[in-house]
Amino acid sequence: MEKKAFVTKEMIEEIVKKYPTPFHIYDEKGIRENAKALKEAFAWNKGYKEFFAVKATPNPFLINILRDYGCGCDCSSKTELMLSDAMGVEGKDIMFSSNDTPAEEFEYAAKLGATINLDDITHIDFLEKTLGYLPETISCRYNPGGYFSIANSIMDNPGDAKYGFTTEQLFEGFKILKSKGVKNFGIHAFLASNTVTNDYYPTLAKQLFEVAVKLHEETGADIKFINLSGGIGIPYKPEQEPNDIRVIGENVRKVYEEILVPAGMGDVAIYTELGRFMMGPYGHLVTKVLHEKHTHKEYIGVDACAANLMRPAMYGAYHHITVLGKENAPCDHVYDVTGSLCENNDKFAVDRNLPEIEIGDYIAIHDTGAHGFAMGYNYNGRLWSSELLLKEDGSVELIRRAEEPKDYFATFDCFPIYKKLQ
Repeated sequence: MEKKAFVTKEMIEEIVKKYPTPFHIYDEKGIRENAKALKEAFAWNKGYKEFFAVKATPNPFLINILRDYGCGCDCSSKTELMLSDAMGVEGKDIMFSSNDTPAEEFEYAAKLGATINLDDITHIDFLEKTLGYLPETISCRYNPGGYFSIANSIMDNPGDAKYGFTTEQLFEGFKILKSKGVKNFGIHAFLASNTVTNDYYPTLAKQLFEVAVKLHEETGADIKFINLSGGIGIPYKPEQEPNDIRVIGENVRKVYEEILVPAGMGDVAIYTELGRFMMGPYGHLVTKVLHEKHTHKEYIGVDACAANLMRPAMYGAYHHITVLGKENAPCDHVYDVTGSLCENNDKFAVDRNLPEIEIGDYIAIHDTGAHGFAMGYNYNGRLWSSELLLKEDGSVELIRRAEEPKDYFATFDCFPIYKKLQ
């Protein structure tokens, strides 16, 4: 698969006249087309809903695009709940999936009317003591442990994950919840991350559907929804083929009709909580080349750093790079592309074959639309960049301004430096 940037050198040269690099820019057209495809892929399920993982890209302008296609919000903190509420998202369209949750966050989620997805069996008692009651609808996160495999290929290791109920706890938890008056139940599971295979959701769905049937039979719980969560990934590398969401949706339907329908559970809604799949490919981090260094290796220094995109430094993650204006030039130079942090892992690429790069070139770092800006930080006093939206009509809208020094110092309001900036 060829990876092409959705911006050109000429576009960026115009944009930087108003919004200097570095910045994250998002492609409205791509986001809309993808959201429409997802909705169509699961249209066979009457109750289907995507709860966008707010943590992936917590920007109301972008989330509102998804809301045009019926998406709700999956929140993991009080701040994300507050953002959803401020956007006018109704409680029924909010899923609160958190872990190690403070009481005040459960209280706030309940106040909004969000569906609470419990991460542990001990949270049943904690939630009841916190609220003084249990909501009529409760979801529980399931972790079967061991390894999660597809066709004998190990995809991930849920047994090492900190999340969810064990199988035994799930059955016990449903019995406890039902005895305490909970009427509507949901099951949630996230067993593998960033899968680039059309088989992940159908395989996960089969496992969850089978558990749901047993839970219904053994506990009498009225299971209203099954949440397949996230896990559908994106092709970060050019040689990877993207997932086909329509194939995925159709194969989940087949498993649904094979397992749930014969068990009299053909009215169960399917939910998803996709983040990376919804936004990842439709964001670029655009940065300008400031320096070149010729020592033991060839280095290209840019005006972005790991504070703008943490994944390469944190995970050694691959993000494709396009040198704008040189898309057709031979990749006959080998570079480390680095930022300015005082950390040696502050590198967007290591030993990467790229066209010859010159000072002043603009670089688009691909697939930063999810877990890009959101994972930013202020180490070395580096400030958060702006976020821009490339609209369908070709215009560009500022959807988050760049951070300024006064923002960085704002929490030092008891210290003289902050007063000097007023």
